Amino acid sequence: MKLKYITILVLTLTVMSACKKDFDKINTNPNSPQTTNTEFLMSDVLVSSAYAYQENAVNRRPASAARYLTLVRNTGYDLFVWGPVDWNDIFARLSVNKTFMETASGRGENQYIAVGKIMKAFNFGYLTDLYGDVPYSQALKSKESNVTTPEYDKQEVIYPDLLRELREANDLLKNPGGEINAKADVIYKGKALQWRKFANTLRLRMLLRIAKTYPAAFTEMQEIINSPAVYPVFESSSDNAEMAYLGNIAAYSWPGGPLAMIDFDYLKTKVSKELVDRLILRNDPRLGIWVEPVKSTVGSTVDLNKYVGVPNAIDAPSAYNGGEDHVSVFSSSFFRKNGGATNPVLKASLITYTEMCFILAEGMQKGRITVPGESAESMYYKGIKESMNTYGVAAAANASGYYAQTLVKYDGSLEQLITQKWLAMLFKGAEGWFDQRRTGFPAFVTGPLAGGKGIPKRYVFPDAESALNNTNYQKAIAVFGPDNESTLMWYLK
Repeated sequence: MKLKYITILVLTLTVMSACKKDFDKINTNPNSPQTTNTEFLMSDVLVSSAYAYQENAVNRRPASAARYLTLVRNTGYDLFVWGPVDWNDIFARLSVNKTFMETASGRGENQYIAVGKIMKAFNFGYLTDLYGDVPYSQALKSKESNVTTPEYDKQEVIYPDLLRELREANDLLKNPGGEINAKADVIYKGKALQWRKFANTLRLRMLLRIAKTYPAAFTEMQEIINSPAVYPVFESSSDNAEMAYLGNIAAYSWPGGPLAMIDFDYLKTKVSKELVDRLILRNDPRLGIWVEPVKSTVGSTVDLNKYVGVPNAIDAPSAYNGGEDHVSVFSSSFFRKNGGATNPVLKASLITYTEMCFILAEGMQKGRITVPGESAESMYYKGIKESMNTYGVAAAANASGYYAQTLVKYDGSLEQLITQKWLAMLFKGAEGWFDQRRTGFPAFVTGPLAGGKGIPKRYVFPDAESALNNTNYQKAIAVFGPDNESTLMWYLK
């Protein structure tokens, strides 16, 4: 356990040092800290959190579980038997954030304490969303409390505490007593109101996530909606919590771009059949933005369409439909060649206005919340239209009669709403996967070679836990359930 928790400070300092070396080399980098101490720590937390979260959304298991892509060579993620997944990177970010908050507290900087609380909630929220029960209250306390083998906290305890942190962050930022350094704030450039909107919109996401098992979820969502002056939320995509890419080196590049292709290799990554088929069925103008047509339909053996996705977990996926020339890849002109500073659409996104529209639409459709002047239908359309606008195809969608189609015209079903949200959330965090496991939509076909019990529901705990923190690990799984991909966490039961 010392590897995980005692030496986490060493890992943190290493990360910070490495970041500083990179930042010093690129003195024109707008994402680099311009000051030291609290401001430097904040920049480090924001950059590392946003870039890592986006990298997960494009390259890692969440992209496979959400069925956005299909791996045709290195198919491990695609087979859905993932095995143990390390969490050192998340704890490293949380450790830097803890130091950031402690430094801010020592200097009486409430504005930075608030930002730290938001990033704590975001990163710990992501951690428990991935694994379920995790070390929380005793985590990162090896220094002050000599806790080297932390106990696991139940998810039903962690989530309310994170929601409290977000509420407190919003309250602190009403009258912060100091300004947020604009140069160090690589997301909102020092705008406290924007951070409040981030905190409260994140609360909406988290409350909907746990609504099945948290009785107060919709009551708390309604409280936010009823008091926009007290609890401001996103009002447009200009409020999005996201960060641009420079695109000049791998560390500052879109994960699928030409400078950052360690895992996301276009020779082994194809667009999934799940995504392509749903876009085709809806005559969706985003198809041509996201996906390249096949090089040739001559020689196709299964699908003669211009756009062809590859099914998940099949034998010899590289030979599907006659081979490489007869299946689609993600658009090189959009995602690859311009994957960096030259494509302003591609950002490291933590949460967006588009997502919030669908969150509110779902709550209203269930009859559990109301939004002044809006309906579930209007928010559903707002979510779709905001996504279309983001990708520059709003006019094309209107001209083609997109919204009048049977599959698109609002029908009040959860399947329709979540399917549209899933499309809009392409490569936006892990939300496509998290919504699918929560609702069952879209209904995916996992493929004949897929292991386990369908789409995974969680990550398996790291190997080091059973080896170095075995007592607490055994206690955790005795309550939580078997440590495998199909065990349901608290809010999914």
